[in-house]
Amino acid sequence: MRFAAAALLLMGWGAPAFAYEFPPQLREDMQIFADRVVTKHKLDEDQVRETLLKIQFQQSVIQAVNAPATSKPWKEFRIGLLNRQRIDGGVRYWAENEMWLQRARDTYGVPEELIVAIIGIETLYGRIMGSYRVLDAVATLAFEVPTRAAFFQGELEEFLLLCRELNLDPVAPRGSYAGAMGAPQFIPSSYRRYARDFDADGRADLWTSPADAIGSVANYLKEFGWRWTGEVALRATVSDPYRADELVRLGVRPVNSAAQIEEKGVTPSRPLRDGENAALMLFQGDAGPEYWLGLDNFYVITRYNRSQNYAMAVWQLSQEILAGRRRATAAGSGLGK
Repeated sequence: MRFAAAALLLMGWGAPAFAYEFPPQLREDMQIFADRVVTKHKLDEDQVRETLLKIQFQQSVIQAVNAPATSKPWKEFRIGLLNRQRIDGGVRYWAENEMWLQRARDTYGVPEELIVAIIGIETLYGRIMGSYRVLDAVATLAFEVPTRAAFFQGELEEFLLLCRELNLDPVAPRGSYAGAMGAPQFIPSSYRRYARDFDADGRADLWTSPADAIGSVANYLKEFGWRWTGEVALRATVSDPYRADELVRLGVRPVNSAAQIEEKGVTPSRPLRDGENAALMLFQGDAGPEYWLGLDNFYVITRYNRSQNYAMAVWQLSQEILAGRRRATAAGSGLGK
């Protein structure tokens, strides 16, 4: 009997049951990604695996990226951006950061009002920088949206490298539904390429340093070809909308000469200069269709966000902020309050 009982125990019969927990496994596509970035960048394999296992896919990210606010008609889009809150807030932000804005203008050739307008539209001057974990937002688009997979797997790779460079816990940074971070809302690749340690404290910090945010926006625009002396956009009138539509359909890249624009019945608010090209754009305004000619600097703004609605909002807000700044300066009060 003793032998039989011992035999049963050795065979596992009658012994207490212990469930062996296998370590969690990555999805095949995520494992392929992990293997690639570990090999390419000599990242710690265990750390990468642990980070990817912490991802929480967000359905709301997919919904947001498929219906961006910039897709609204211009007359609706502009309401939330060209308002007193952003104009007056921009005047205050300029006063509070005058030294850094002037230095950015002198260093990169980008006017203060444009830098302020971008930060104002992106995050209300650093007040609303996004609530998504950047890791979750980027990974959702990288692995759950096939049409975005290639681009956002690249952004996830850039994010892991950024975390290594800045010694960040990958689950800590928060940002937008597209993984954009900090006051100027840079996606990971833009953060690594264009962010600048403008206050020279040894770290490009777009979350808590207004100086770094300001210098980084200016550097970004300069790198994409901002022209210090160039205008941004001109109002235009159109004699034949059908013929003009041929130019509208060409998009925001300024490829049309003065002769080409004139041939389509388009008249700018001032004649185009020699060598100056433009893109014809149509906006749905409160009073009906609005035609504008976007110049080289307008196209540069669209490199920050490819929506022509976005670029127009930035430019028009910048002009309102500039006017408000001049009024406050002339009055000698209201700055920084």
